[in-house]
Amino acid sequence: MKKILCVGEALIDMICTDTGKTLSQGQHFVKKPGGAPTNVAAAIAALGGKVELAAKVGDDPFGKQLIEVMQDFGVATKMILQDPHYFTTFAFVSLMEDGERDFVFNRGADGQLSRQEVDEINLDEFSIIHFGSATAFLDGPLQIAYESLLQKALQKKIFISFDPNYRHLLYKNQIQSFIDQSWNFLQSCHFFKMSDEEALLITGCSTLQDATAMLQEKTKAVFTITLGKDGTLLGMQQRTAMVKSIPVKPVDTTGAGDAFVGATLYQLSAMDSFSFEGLSFGDWEKIISNANRAGARTCEYLGAMEAFKHLSNDIFS
Repeated sequence: MKKILCVGEALIDMICTDTGKTLSQGQHFVKKPGGAPTNVAAAIAALGGKVELAAKVGDDPFGKQLIEVMQDFGVATKMILQDPHYFTTFAFVSLMEDGERDFVFNRGADGQLSRQEVDEINLDEFSIIHFGSATAFLDGPLQIAYESLLQKALQKKIFISFDPNYRHLLYKNQIQSFIDQSWNFLQSCHFFKMSDEEALLITGCSTLQDATAMLQEKTKAVFTITLGKDGTLLGMQQRTAMVKSIPVKPVDTTGAGDAFVGATLYQLSAMDSFSFEGLSFGDWEKIISNANRAGARTCEYLGAMEAFKHLSNDIFS
């Protein structure tokens, strides 16, 4: 079993349970541990993989909770650093009646993970590294640390996974910066996953067909574009295929994409002789089909971390 490193934000989601209320009107909130790479690490560990999370949290009860939750899943946490000068990052969100989200992002410690701190990571321990951007492309130390870690992973020929995790409410004034930084990772990584909305945004194309063609032209990676109930588009070199979704009655789709990525990386790490170049298109179709199963299982439970408790590798065909 190869070891995986996930790097990026660990935060607390504060979800308003008063339906249709703005954050100023809402009175009731549910506290949930989150952050895209944090979710991916939890999913990998739940499936039985070896994984470590590199992130920064506050030296406060919320940072302690995030560390404890990861430890409960079996994620190595020596690189989840507690910073006494910053609070743990919070994301407050409420769903409006019109489907829009009222969102406030209180950024704290997650953006302070520095280049000097990630330089202390012994990359020789890892065969796979996953970058789940979300907040990492915002200005600050984490942005610099991300780029430094990417370059070191390339030098050491580590398998690189990337998920852009675009959040409009975070980048509405920095969209071009997000797109430019995403291309840097897309053209460097071996595998990436994105949604159809992200594919259109990043490529600037108006159709999924054109976006797929551009990604095939400009990247060398195996990639997936998730399409919800319509399946997952798999691209490898000049070939594409649609991998069917697993029919479920969704309770909560939160974390399904992170479970998908986690399941993909877990399967790669579990291979006896892992070689990216050696995997055929058929091999990737089976990997992605299994990853769809993990995403579907996650949708059957309320809350990402609760859902991950129900992941196990017996869901794979």
